[in-house]
Amino acid sequence: MNFEIKSFKKFKYIEEGVGEPLILLHGLMGSLSNYTQTILAFKNKYRVIVPLLPLYDLDIFHTSVIGLKKYLKQFTEALNLSNMHLLGNSLGGHIALLYVLDNDNDKVKSLILTGSSGLFENGLGDTYPKRNNYEWVKRKAQTTFYDAAIATPELIDDVFEIVNNRIKVIKIIYLARSAMKNYLGDKLHEIKIPTLLIWGNNDIVTPPFVAQEFHKLIAHSELFLIDKCGHAPMMETPQEFNAIVETFLQKLPQSN
Repeated sequence: MNFEIKSFKKFKYIEEGVGEPLILLHGLMGSLSNYTQTILAFKNKYRVIVPLLPLYDLDIFHTSVIGLKKYLKQFTEALNLSNMHLLGNSLGGHIALLYVLDNDNDKVKSLILTGSSGLFENGLGDTYPKRNNYEWVKRKAQTTFYDAAIATPELIDDVFEIVNNRIKVIKIIYLARSAMKNYLGDKLHEIKIPTLLIWGNNDIVTPPFVAQEFHKLIAHSELFLIDKCGHAPMMETPQEFNAIVETFLQKLPQSN
């Protein structure tokens, strides 16, 4: 299903529904479509907003998790958002964590992380993506999921296009290295808002022990592990993922 992409000032985003804002943040190789099933599940109860993160549009100096956190701050201020629920996958989770740690928490009501970086991740690191090697890209995309079939030809083609664009691949490497260097373990105790952790039991990018560490370091956190699921539960097991999120959100006090 295609959703309208809105433009406001320098920002592009999807916005569906009304109510408390539910902000969905995609990962490094992700896109707005990663959250299709999440949008459909929650747009009747929440103001679901998915910003298109400028992974390839920031200048080199700002191409980092800190630069993306600043972008998110500008975005939420431009839309005058409050009582937000931040949900981030992979790099998107890292950005959400930095936002909560560095900004006024009275605007963020809850935090939801799935396969988040910030502690440890098996990412690109120092491995340069192999341009013009479709099979390498295919294998890399498939390892994101427990069920390799979730990596559709369309998804693989999108990733192949990215890694064959010299500027985009340089930006990806900058962001991946920035995430690996930006360790948050010594700051997570500062997070006081309700936090939900949803992890795939078969995630090899941010393995389950990473989720356990997040759970240990964030005081008000709940952890759910989903079997036969990899790095992107909202795509691979959307029904179970959405049910866990809905139960969590329903327990929170409602805004007046």
